[in-house]
Amino acid sequence: MTNSPQPPPARIPGYDGGPFHHQPDLLDEHLFWVGHLHHYYSESEEAADLVGDTDEQAAGDLQSQLLAGNTWPVFTVPLQGDHCLYVVYRAFDEDEGIDYLLHHPDWDAAERLAQDEGHFTGPGLSWAELTAAADNGLHGGSTTDPHARLLLLLPAFGDDNVPDGAVERLAAALRARTRIEAPERLAAALLGDQGPCGPTRWATAEGGYPINDGGHSFRNPTNSYAWSTSRLARVGSALTP
Repeated sequence: MTNSPQPPPARIPGYDGGPFHHQPDLLDEHLFWVGHLHHYYSESEEAADLVGDTDEQAAGDLQSQLLAGNTWPVFTVPLQGDHCLYVVYRAFDEDEGIDYLLHHPDWDAAERLAQDEGHFTGPGLSWAELTAAADNGLHGGSTTDPHARLLLLLPAFGDDNVPDGAVERLAAALRARTRIEAPERLAAALLGDQGPCGPTRWATAEGGYPINDGGHSFRNPTNSYAWSTSRLARVGSALTP
């Protein structure tokens, strides 16, 4: 599945932390995915019931280990034009979480699309952006498998306008990467509630780049901490399907 994955860089410009640890083997572990998606499914009582208490407890133990170590697990998803998405397990003591970063070699610093933690920030990806990153087949990241990429980036996603077939697409990823007994039902529940941010409306700004109305999103220009117009535009261009 991993196709000789390349390790993450020694550092990510503009991002403190590390040292980073390359663990693509985790993408083959059912419990890793249960823990990785915890905040996304825990917002839905139905989804949490479908996951089950036993798996959730074991997955929580694994997540605690990953977020409490001396090294930070990092997964990479390459994009067109030499852009790259990083999923970083931020293992700061008492400030742990999962960060979703976008970077290009010409940028001074990576852009933080979303933060999956107690104080969630996002969404950072629309459905079209999520699936484009999952499906591009580019080598040089942690995996080329579209199912693993889709689940890896899912917590950064929020979109109230998913297309027909989205439930089956997510169900296929859950079926391939996890041991969930009812992947279709879980996929429907996840896409119905969409984690801490909930379904978010996307639109096209006057400058031609995508924005959303998420109350906790850097890509909502009405938020006090939103990115500048130029940053919104370059992120939109980098993520264009």
